[in-house]
Amino acid sequence: MTVSLSLEFFPPKTPEGAQKLRATRQQLYALKPEFCSVTFGAGGSTQDGTLAAVREILAEGVPAAPHLSCIGQTRESIRQRLADYRAAGVRRIVALRGDLPSGYGGGGEFRYASDLVAFIRAETGGHFHLEVAAYPEMHPQARSPAADLDAFATKVAAGADSAITQYFFNADAYFRFRDELAARGLHVPVVPGIMPITNSTQLLRFSDACGAEVPRWVRLRLESLGDDTASIRAFGLDVVSALCQRLLQGGAPGLHLYTMNQSAAALALAQRLG
Repeated sequence: MTVSLSLEFFPPKTPEGAQKLRATRQQLYALKPEFCSVTFGAGGSTQDGTLAAVREILAEGVPAAPHLSCIGQTRESIRQRLADYRAAGVRRIVALRGDLPSGYGGGGEFRYASDLVAFIRAETGGHFHLEVAAYPEMHPQARSPAADLDAFATKVAAGADSAITQYFFNADAYFRFRDELAARGLHVPVVPGIMPITNSTQLLRFSDACGAEVPRWVRLRLESLGDDTASIRAFGLDVVSALCQRLLQGGAPGLHLYTMNQSAAALALAQRLG
């Protein structure tokens, strides 16, 4: 089975981290990713690291998609960032509202990701393929599922080409979300974001923070495994590979792997999926 895969990395903060990420990428390029995305910290705190990593990936011959978050940014700062990406040879951007930096009291000229998408389209026309975020289990700050779908529809109307989801472990949530979009006449590709399970403490902390539901049976099994890393990884591989198989059989257009700058879990998952 040929699967369209994309990979996500975060910008390393140290020279050692950058060196380690280069080695990780070389291992993961065996999977022939369609593109690699690079995240952008709260309030744009890692934006220079994002650009540096993107330039390296492009130089390695792989398409790179920087995340671009707009919260706390001005039109001029985004315009400059777009010029930098265009000059670097970027053709795909993941356009996000972004997390609010701690102590953030407003400011900036963008409120929503849809504002950013509309601005990029107005500034650059069709130059960039624009990815946006999707939340099969509802954005944690949305007022209701219907309001969340409205927000997604606004991003598509503003010019989004496709979407990558927040990670989830319930395939039914994804299929339901896709069906609800189709019922509204929204047919942009929505690629499931996939989080390998390698560290239960980290996963549960992340999930509680971002509103991703870890099914009770998965949570209890992880808790029962304690600090047995090998068993956690084996169980996690079973859970996530079964999820991916179900998504692909149900027509998902590909998979976006949140690598956490590690190669082992992504390679094991790809091998399991054949």
